[in-house]
Amino acid sequence: MKIKNLLAILAVGLLLASCNTSKEIPYLIDANTLSQESLRAAARAADPVLMPGDLLRINVSGPDAEAVKPFNKDEYVSSQGSNNINNQENSIFYYLVDNQGDIEFPLVGKLHLGGITISAAEQLIASQIYPRYLTVMPGVEVRLQNFRVTTMGEVKNPGVIKSPNGRLTILEALAQSGDLTIQGRRDNVMIVRTNADGSRQVRTVNLNDKNLLVSPDFYLQQNDVIYVEPNASKARSSWQVPPALTLGMSSVGTLISIATLIVTLTK
Repeated sequence: MKIKNLLAILAVGLLLASCNTSKEIPYLIDANTLSQESLRAAARAADPVLMPGDLLRINVSGPDAEAVKPFNKDEYVSSQGSNNINNQENSIFYYLVDNQGDIEFPLVGKLHLGGITISAAEQLIASQIYPRYLTVMPGVEVRLQNFRVTTMGEVKNPGVIKSPNGRLTILEALAQSGDLTIQGRRDNVMIVRTNADGSRQVRTVNLNDKNLLVSPDFYLQQNDVIYVEPNASKARSSWQVPPALTLGMSSVGTLISIATLIVTLTK
């Protein structure tokens, strides 16, 4: 009877452990219960903040194509007969934000863009051009060319992920990495973020939690590093007995065998 009770307890324990594990696997549990108001309020991605090392493509437009031509780097390079004019990915078309957060803009000179958003950078550039050089307020578009994040840990294909439109959600980044492995911990995904001033911060998100959809961490920022740590089962399976302990256990086993043999022979 005691053996049957022990087996029953073990079976119940295994069942409870299985249920607990299955609850840790799904993403965004009960996401359908989020209100439409909260989803609409969180629908807009945060405007990326520019920082040293960013590569920018800046396009200035206006009714007078000749007047805005000096402010468009691709047109200027093309007019110089560069051999790279057909390679739109070449960095010759881009502006590098230097270590002080500045770019060198045609005619205007140095512009400090580090630490401000893309939309603020567009407004700043337009204000420096009009009315000093143009008679009509120009349209300015700034595009971040080096938006990338890195995935590490328990994902199927860790690596660097680039986004051509400067927008990426954490779910998109994980999907492009082949999703988490079954051993990946979903309730404590780490995001290491570098700020515009060079400082870093560590944030954590819970992929099981439906509120991730309305969290400010749903949208990633350039240069974010996402680390997925292994869950408890992976940690247990990767544990190894230290060599010293293995040797000690082997020695004890040998002594026990010798003692057993001596007792048997002396009977």
